[in-house]
Amino acid sequence: MTKLSGKTPDLTAERIEQLRSIFPEVFEEGKINFDRLKQELGGQIDSGQERYHFTWNGKNRALRLSQASGTGTLRPCMEESKNWDSTRNLYLEGDNLEVLKLLQKSYHEKIQMIYIDPPYNTGKDFIYPDHFSDSIRNYQEWTGQVDKAGRPQSTNSETDGRFHSKWLSMMYPRLRLARNLLADSGVMFVSLDDNEIANLIKVCDEIFGEGNRIAVICHKSRASVSNDKIISPNHNFILFYAKNRSVLEQMRRQIGLDPDLSGFPFDDADGKGPYRLVPVDGPGGARKGNPYFEFLGVKGYFRFSKETMRKKYQDGFLVKKGNRLYQKYYLRSAEQTRRTDTTWWEDGGLTSSATAQLKSLLQGSYFDNPKPVELIVRMLKLTTFYHKDATILDFFSGSATTAHAVMQMNAEDGGCRRFIMVQLPEPCAEGTEAAKAGYKNICEIGKERIRRAGELVRQQVEEKNSSQKPDQPLKKVPDIGFRVFKLDSSNVKRWNPEAGMVADDAGDSAQLKFSAEKLAQDLMNSLNDGLPGRTELDLVYEILLKMGFELTSPLSREQIDGKNVYVAASGALMLCLGDGVTLDTARGMAELHRRLAPETWKVVFRDCGFASDSDKVNVYEILKSAGLKENNFTTV
Repeated sequence: MTKLSGKTPDLTAERIEQLRSIFPEVFEEGKINFDRLKQELGGQIDSGQERYHFTWNGKNRALRLSQASGTGTLRPCMEESKNWDSTRNLYLEGDNLEVLKLLQKSYHEKIQMIYIDPPYNTGKDFIYPDHFSDSIRNYQEWTGQVDKAGRPQSTNSETDGRFHSKWLSMMYPRLRLARNLLADSGVMFVSLDDNEIANLIKVCDEIFGEGNRIAVICHKSRASVSNDKIISPNHNFILFYAKNRSVLEQMRRQIGLDPDLSGFPFDDADGKGPYRLVPVDGPGGARKGNPYFEFLGVKGYFRFSKETMRKKYQDGFLVKKGNRLYQKYYLRSAEQTRRTDTTWWEDGGLTSSATAQLKSLLQGSYFDNPKPVELIVRMLKLTTFYHKDATILDFFSGSATTAHAVMQMNAEDGGCRRFIMVQLPEPCAEGTEAAKAGYKNICEIGKERIRRAGELVRQQVEEKNSSQKPDQPLKKVPDIGFRVFKLDSSNVKRWNPEAGMVADDAGDSAQLKFSAEKLAQDLMNSLNDGLPGRTELDLVYEILLKMGFELTSPLSREQIDGKNVYVAASGALMLCLGDGVTLDTARGMAELHRRLAPETWKVVFRDCGFASDSDKVNVYEILKSAGLKENNFTTV
């Protein structure tokens, strides 16, 4: 039997275990002998005092932030969702540092592409106020969920002595956590301007490895000239990193722009399809340094060896026209080869156009400087054209341009990519157009944008289908729904660091003390370990997440022995969180397992949910006899 902890994975402990598996000999009585480790690494250790490294005031604290376990949860919000039962898309509302921690187990190495457009640190941008030991309470205070006299400073003034350091300390832990979520073939794009681009390159080189930096892309984001500047800034930067460059190198034919499919005028009616002729000698075909010989009466430098040329000719792939030799290049080959992209993106849409399009979609100017949909679609085409089931993450989602782009891309090529948007519910300032229109925070704008963009995509697909000829295949409407989850403290008191604690007399929640009265009440209610106002479904999704199941895993509810049994991932996980669990409950769950026959099987009960201690033992024995492994019997 195992006991479920309310904390996210301890990433430092996991890395130590990885080190133990590689160098078991450097561990002595559970501790690392660094002298022995240096010996094992031999010449790979740099013992010099002077070496290149990048640091700033607060970097060590930022590192600890990324290593600290999260204790929060994500609570389902069905009333703000769309197509809850069928969608595989997510909108996660909360501080992205804590949310990234919560995603570590369920989405580890499952994300194909990350795109973020973080604050540019212009001196007026919001900088997330991270507190090392209290991220959930800090988040609740900032978003006005709990009382406090005043709110933390939200902007990073250029006059602040730690102007760059504060921004770097915000980005560093988030990027470290984000990298863990990328698949081995995954990529990350980050938009930024001149203010922090040099610093961000150094940070990303450290986190991803300098060798995994693919490119620094220039995106033309502005067409007009700003006359109040020495030189008009008309572009932004996009950093492009790979999780593993060697894996990406193996996929080079799958990465790039749409191929040029024009100009295939020949067809031999042999079933190989249309082709065009490409010279293999002379101008445009070969050059000095290639093999020089005579073939079919033509002398020159050829792209291939004489043996390869002979084989191609025998197979019908080589033809002579005049005094030139040509190779047949088939349309079907072109369709499978992406065009190499460049670092100059002039067709990624302009900020002004994106602003106008969003204004038209939302019927108001509610969000400044959104990213163009075309820009994100370009990234999707570049890296997920052959990953049509890819998961795309944006943890600075803003107006949710990335979600819009994913739905549009799926509509274009029939893909089933899914998105995960993460956004802090930053309040809309009083007097702004958004506030006047009734939007309380940025998340409300983003969710409304996804709803309207989804309906627009659906309408466009249906209009195209209505004009299709009878013999042409119809396009399918993509997934335009999304599940909303909101960050909160744990649903379980034992997992909630705030349980039994109250703010001091000064109202400063950073200084907490035990309340004897509250603690006594908690002890009286110990048999009911859930927090007031939380639902059984809240706890179900918290357990799903902390046991490594995705938030869009199929979930159904069965009635067994008069109790709710939640069945996730087609039977891979069963949860019975009610009281009075008996042997009949166990027998019913065993029978359900037999019918569903999942590859793996885990069960979860409340520790105090059994009718008696002996029932707990007997329930375990019944499930064990039905095939449950010992470590897969979990209590909370």
